[in-house]
Amino acid sequence: MDNEIQALHRNHTWDVVDRPKDRNIVGCKWIYKIKYKSSGEIERYKARLVAKGFSQKEGVDYEETFSPVVKLVTVS
Repeated sequence: MDNEIQALHRNHTWDVVDRPKDRNIVGCKWIYKIKYKSSGEIERYKARLVAKGFSQKEGVDYEETFSPVVKLVTVS
């Protein structure tokens, strides 16, 4: 988790700002996953921080959505 949170900070994923008085805070949670090699051995542990977006209302809490996800095979 520490590595993931450091990467989020390094990539300037978000800016810390004061909460507007008329807005709610969107919660978040950690999702954990274990990646395995084809032999069944553990390759690595993954942690991802995700927003609980179901509590948001379009036009109030956000205007648009953007989720950049690219696989290496797509680019090469």
